Amino acid sequence: MTDSASLEQSSGDSSTNCAARCLVAAIVIAVVGTGGSVYLSMGLGLKACPLCFYQRSFVMAVLVVLALGRFLERSRPGLICLLSVPPTWAGLGVAAFHEYLVLTGVLECPQALFGIGTAPAQSLAVFIALTVAVTGGAWCGRQESPRQRACTLIVAVILGAIMEGACVKSAPPLPPVPAAAYDSVKQPLDTCRRPFIAPKN
Repeated sequence: MTDSASLEQSSGDSSTNCAARCLVAAIVIAVVGTGGSVYLSMGLGLKACPLCFYQRSFVMAVLVVLALGRFLERSRPGLICLLSVPPTWAGLGVAAFHEYLVLTGVLECPQALFGIGTAPAQSLAVFIALTVAVTGGAWCGRQESPRQRACTLIVAVILGAIMEGACVKSAPPLPPVPAAAYDSVKQPLDTCRRPFIAPKN
């Protein structure tokens, strides 16, 4: 009995440590994502489009939940990660949709930090890393059976998908394709916009 109890306690401690590491990693990623997003507007002078604002709002919300949870519920990192799963997956969905619009030529977006990719591409990278961290922390930090953990995570992800769908559906419609090429001086690429498509001869 003693050995069994000790083994169970050791397993619980290991799970808590795993979740705690995931939580710290998620906080760091959320800080980087929030700081980078704000710097794009305030430092580089870029103008956030509605999809950009959704992603910024989600990463900020995740940061608040993680930081406040870490401060108030240090002993339950798995729960904190779980509460962050819906907004993280929602942000991931919006970022993936945004990057899809860029890759398919529906939108053109400015270069992001350090000139590495576009703002949606960097946002997607941040949300992928954040999703791995919070989902991993929610999985390994919950004292439930694998089936219960899977069900809980699935519900959390579904909630995130609903949030993402609501954001995409309620976003303002895209502007029409411009009839003439943009003036690089008067209309610099400082926001996500419809690209000019030259007519084929």
